[in-house]
Amino acid sequence: MQREMSIYSAIPKPKQKGFINLVLFLASIAIVVYTGMIESDMTFIEVAGDTIIVSACYLLLYLFILHFRKEILDVSRKILFILAIILAFVIMTKFVITQHQASIIFLVPYALIALVIRSFYDARLAMFILLVTLMLSGFMVTGPFEFIFINLLAGIVAILSLSDINRKYKLIFSSFMVTITYIVIFIALTIRQKGTVSMSELSELKWFIGNGLLLLSGYPIISIFEKKFYFLSDTTMHELSDSNNPLLRRLSEEAPGSYQHSLQVANLAEAASRSIGANVLLSRTGSLYHDIGKITSPEFFIENQKSEGNPHLDLDPEVSSRIIINHVEEGVKLAHDYKIPVQIIDFIKTHHGTKKAYYFYKKYLQKEKTGKLTEVDFQYKGPKPFSREMAIVMMADAVEASSRTLEEYTEETINELVERTVLIQEQEEQFSDAPLTFREITEIKAVFKKRLSNMYHSRIAYP
Repeated sequence: MQREMSIYSAIPKPKQKGFINLVLFLASIAIVVYTGMIESDMTFIEVAGDTIIVSACYLLLYLFILHFRKEILDVSRKILFILAIILAFVIMTKFVITQHQASIIFLVPYALIALVIRSFYDARLAMFILLVTLMLSGFMVTGPFEFIFINLLAGIVAILSLSDINRKYKLIFSSFMVTITYIVIFIALTIRQKGTVSMSELSELKWFIGNGLLLLSGYPIISIFEKKFYFLSDTTMHELSDSNNPLLRRLSEEAPGSYQHSLQVANLAEAASRSIGANVLLSRTGSLYHDIGKITSPEFFIENQKSEGNPHLDLDPEVSSRIIINHVEEGVKLAHDYKIPVQIIDFIKTHHGTKKAYYFYKKYLQKEKTGKLTEVDFQYKGPKPFSREMAIVMMADAVEASSRTLEEYTEETINELVERTVLIQEQEEQFSDAPLTFREITEIKAVFKKRLSNMYHSRIAYP
């Protein structure tokens, strides 16, 4: 039962999250300071100085996240993930420099920090976390400038060479480029300092080759972090979005109308997400899977019905509504069976929010004037969308479905359709849990209008 619950179902309150984050940062500072003290004869004053320096680095990290990726602070496990990576490499650095051969430090793949963070977040955050880690580690090594300089350049190359992290073979290319960068910069620094390169120094290049090979462990490490921290990397989302994915292939074969609808919703959601700076890939992937529950009974959904008729005509309204509403629950079950990540399952749960199947409810009232059922019996279980991406998919789903009912496609009818559809959702308070502003909703509607106009534009009649 616990496995099927959303990871967001028990989010701590803001004060609790702030306290947890404070504890995590303070604990990390203490660990880094203690790591620096190991096998070092440091006085109290020196320890105090180290504490101030380390605290300053972590304060900068906190302020950076606060200003540019504030949503990370809302989920303590994301902070734990970032701090754990920093601590792992700081401790690794301390362990390595205690070995007799100092040059073994070049074996530590610091560029892996950038690759792992880049897989879940943006390149800017990856670069900053790499820089903070290198600064903290630089106090432990001899030649801190050369250490930070060479690893920072390697990290930049790693990010740039793996900017489109959707194919595993690109990691091999990135590893190769990082290795070349290490070798070239090492030789350049050696020539600058000594004027020549001896054979003993060339023999140190083996550590850089080993460093590059260790970078190939990036994908297994990313997979571990995905499972342990409930993350969803760009790589996984690209794989899920592939039309050859078994579950999407089932949808296209068993419910082709729903599959085409999902593709159109994905296009709308992708464009809307891009316009407001939301996660484009997450919106697209969530859109493709939001209606997979229709696989279990495709003939009961109008986009899959053929000319032989509508099966709802022979059913009671309450039975029909139950079938329609159950496609959400069936979708969740299918997603669990196919091991779809919980972040995508949340799109399935929330794409109808707590809306009601009004058509069947009105039909029920017409049939049973004094029926025992109420609106609640014709209501989706929810929850409501609780992220911008989920809210966008809900809007795109309703707008795309409604657009198919228009008798005439003009700028006026499309504008009126989009405004009316989103207004109804707002009046039903479907976006009350999503961090959307009025300005963002306005921009989303403008994108929908433009996209629908392009989809249904009048074609020129050629002679």
